Amino acid sequence: MGVVSQVEQRLAELRSTETDGQANLRTSVMTHVAWAPPTWAAAARKTLAGLEERHPSRAILLFPEPRRADGIDVNVSMRCYAMPGVSREVCSEVIELRLGGKRSQAPASIVQPLLIADLPTFCRWRGMPPWGEPELEQLVDVCDRLVVDSSEWRGLPGMYKELAKLFDRIAVSDIAWGRAVGWRGRLAAEWPEIKKIKRLSVTGPKADALLLAGWLRSRLRHSVQLTHRAAAALERVAVDGEPVAPPRGGPPTPSDLLSAELEQFGRDAIYEEAVNAAR
Repeated sequence: MGVVSQVEQRLAELRSTETDGQANLRTSVMTHVAWAPPTWAAAARKTLAGLEERHPSRAILLFPEPRRADGIDVNVSMRCYAMPGVSREVCSEVIELRLGGKRSQAPASIVQPLLIADLPTFCRWRGMPPWGEPELEQLVDVCDRLVVDSSEWRGLPGMYKELAKLFDRIAVSDIAWGRAVGWRGRLAAEWPEIKKIKRLSVTGPKADALLLAGWLRSRLRHSVQLTHRAAAALERVAVDGEPVAPPRGGPPTPSDLLSAELEQFGRDAIYEEAVNAAR
C-alpha cells in the first residue's frame, strides 16, 4: 500500500469513530505543513499543540532523516477538543511522516496529494532552509505561504539575500518580525521626532535587531546605525541613546506567534522592504 493510500485509510478509520453516538466535526481551515529536522521535532509538536483550537487544520509534520535507509514511516492521529456552543467535539488531523534517505529530498510528491483542495497551505520551516535544494524548492512550489524564524539561522544578515529570492514565488512570514510588532508600535509612536534617528541599539536576538533596523531604514529612507547586544528575547531598544518604553504584556508564546502568521494570506511588502534594508 502506498503512503497516500495508507494515510487516507487511517484517516477514514479515525473519522468513523463516534463520541456519544455522534460523529466528530472536522472543520479544517487550512493545511499546515511543518518541516522539522530531528533537532526541531519536539518544538514543532509543542507549537502545533498550542494551535489546534485556534486553527483547526490538517497538519502534515515532515521529519527528514536523510541518514536513515530510504523509506517513509507514517503515523496518523486525530486531535479533538470541545468548543463552546458546539455539542460535538471539533477535530484536527495530524499526519506525521518520517522521511528516510532519498525520500527526504522529494517531499512534494507525498505532500501534494494530501493537501485539502481549495484551502490555503502554510509551510512552517524549522531551522535554516537549504537554499536552492530540492526539498525547499518543492515545498515552495506547492504551498501558499512560507513561515520561517530567521533567529534560528546562522550567517545573518547575509542569509536575507537568499530569503529575498523567494519573495516573488511565495508569500513569506518571519516569526522574528512578528516578535517585534510591539516594539515597532512604540517606535512609530515617537513620530515625528524619530525621523531624525541616527543610531538604534537593540538587546535581543540578532534577527529581531536586524529587522528592526531594516524597518526603520526602509521607512525613513536613510541610514540607521545598529548596535546589537545578544539576548534570548527582545529586552531593550534605544534610539540615539534614549531608551524606548517597552510594549505592555509579556512575550508571546511560539504558538501565539505562529497563530498570528497563519492569519496572514498575502505578501507583506513592509516586511520584504525591511529584509532588503537589513541586508
